[in-house]
Amino acid sequence: MTDKELGKGGEPRQQTTDREKTMTTAQGGPIADDQNSLKAGPRGPVLMEDHIFREKMFHFDHERIPERVVHARGYGVHGHFELTEAIPELSAADIFQRVGEKTPTFTRFSTVAGNKGSFDLARDVRGFATKFYTKEGNWDLVGNNIPVFFIQDAIKFPDLIHSVKPAPDRGFPQAQSAHDNFWDFVSLSPEAIHMTLWQMSDRAIPRSFRFMEGFGVHTFRLVNAEGKSHYVKFHWKPKQGLQSVVWNEALKINGADPDFHRRDMWDAIDAGDYPQWDLGIQVFDDDFADNFEFDILDATKLIPEEQVPVRIIGTLTLDANVDNFFAETEQVAFCTQNIVRGIDHTNDPLLQGRNFSYLDTQIKRLGGPNFTHIPINAPKCPFHHFQQDGHMAMHNPKGRVNYEPNSWGDDGGPRENPEIGFKSYAEEVSGTKQRVRSETFADHYSQARQFYISQTEIEQQHIAAAYTFELSKCQEERIRLRMLSHLMNVHDDLAKQVAEGLGVTEMPEPATPAREPITDLPPSDALSILKNPPNTFAGRKLGLFLTEGADASIVEALEKTFADEGAMVAIVTPHIQGVTLSDCSTRAADEKIDGGPSVVFDAVALVFGDEKADKIAKNKPAQDFVSDAFAHNKFIAWTTAADPLLNAAGVEKDEGTVEVSAKNADDFLQSCRKLRFWEREEKLNWE
Repeated sequence: MTDKELGKGGEPRQQTTDREKTMTTAQGGPIADDQNSLKAGPRGPVLMEDHIFREKMFHFDHERIPERVVHARGYGVHGHFELTEAIPELSAADIFQRVGEKTPTFTRFSTVAGNKGSFDLARDVRGFATKFYTKEGNWDLVGNNIPVFFIQDAIKFPDLIHSVKPAPDRGFPQAQSAHDNFWDFVSLSPEAIHMTLWQMSDRAIPRSFRFMEGFGVHTFRLVNAEGKSHYVKFHWKPKQGLQSVVWNEALKINGADPDFHRRDMWDAIDAGDYPQWDLGIQVFDDDFADNFEFDILDATKLIPEEQVPVRIIGTLTLDANVDNFFAETEQVAFCTQNIVRGIDHTNDPLLQGRNFSYLDTQIKRLGGPNFTHIPINAPKCPFHHFQQDGHMAMHNPKGRVNYEPNSWGDDGGPRENPEIGFKSYAEEVSGTKQRVRSETFADHYSQARQFYISQTEIEQQHIAAAYTFELSKCQEERIRLRMLSHLMNVHDDLAKQVAEGLGVTEMPEPATPAREPITDLPPSDALSILKNPPNTFAGRKLGLFLTEGADASIVEALEKTFADEGAMVAIVTPHIQGVTLSDCSTRAADEKIDGGPSVVFDAVALVFGDEKADKIAKNKPAQDFVSDAFAHNKFIAWTTAADPLLNAAGVEKDEGTVEVSAKNADDFLQSCRKLRFWEREEKLNWE
């Protein structure tokens, strides 16, 4: 027998192949070796990523007996993941073995910077975290709606978050990055420049949680049953398509309904319109990693889909709202360390730090080491271990044995299971211990440029406008100029637009790059929202503004046409009691005109009766309803009786405004499938 197979006293270690007697982590993951911690070589240091050791030790440390710092404002939904393509050749993970099998999930969406009481439409990164309750333990894929991040090393995370949070002396601003502290930090941290391009794009103001992508951000490993490893990046692709709002619209949505994203998700699921995302993987090997232009362990970089296509392997369906917001959404605990056999970490320094941070966060928030006893966090597979006591312990080992190895036989509790237990990929690790940033992480501008040139002209304008707005809130000119010096290394046009918007007449010298940027990276269409339109209005909402005597045939045609598309129709009227149509039928109101502004709809239709048209035209909320829809490039249907209101709102009819009848409701829907009439924006002056 080898030393590994022997117990501490030289006796054979007691092992099992019986799943019912297999020792697991508190997350339900089977343990292969409970005798040895994970080290960098037989005599090397213990590695921080050893989640089995850390869970066991932290629980022991806490055996004796509040709002999240980040991602505080969140919204959780139950669902399931269905595998559509098995990948046993890539991963031994049980969840990836059987096509058609459904795994329960819980997904939480969130903003990052704001507190629990902040508004939904802040310009911010969105968290996209999914807990898979697999048959071999919980797997948490804890990502964002943006595939890169601000920093490369987790040691800078407290500084990043401190800079974007309310200033400690004054307690504001809340849920925004448009202030000196944030841009001071970013302008002194060139590694953050790529992420700010995404943050200033429309990705940071999504129309809905349902219409945004999700990314695992980091490079992970997939490890098959033979121990062969491939690198992987995880992607969530929304089946509903991508969609964002414009900035002026976001501001007004926050005023009209600060719970807009929460309400949207609740209403969609409550109506049976279950949002879905395809799970895609980018898989690559060491040869690709060695020859890729950037370091695959650098979280400020992505791998273009043109270089490594995304392979779809399953679908996430969210189909059940929570029963209790606090018990589920507030108490759910995600940890990047929660992985299962067949999935493993890499040496990405940001990921390694997250593995440490999340566990400590849950102890602080949920009162102690037993947060896995809370139903939303507990695995749904069998779990067996010797962890005991501590604050709020809901179950403890039975009998006299609470340790191992022990010689109590069948009464001795769970045993290790090398056959199905978690095994870290046997990566060779060597090198001197030192605090250093790899030179392969030094390019901070090339992919930022690639992202910018991948956008449509409209999207580029939005990025420039966002930088201009945010930097205009900085009181210190030196910070504004320092940011311009970085943007000059990204793209001259972008830097010039922002400088012009800020009124800067003399450009600074470009920042000195740590590594010369690559200027000939090709555009990647996958990085643009507008280059990937959904070509459907399904899941969107039409605001149908009706007045007394509105043509019933037009109303019915619009309701049926949009319902058949899978869209929602909300009735907006001057008074909450609704209106009587031309055929003497009635339509109850979903919203009174001043409570249902056009910003909460994706397109609007004005179907008016002839009576009191002039009076409606003088109504300020009605004017705002139309002028905002026009200014936000939405498609507008109208009947001739609505002309006085259109005129009063200053709307100049264009191809995005359609005179509607009972016969051409489908034509209006065809237009709405484009979601926005972007050609109009060129004529609008937001300066």
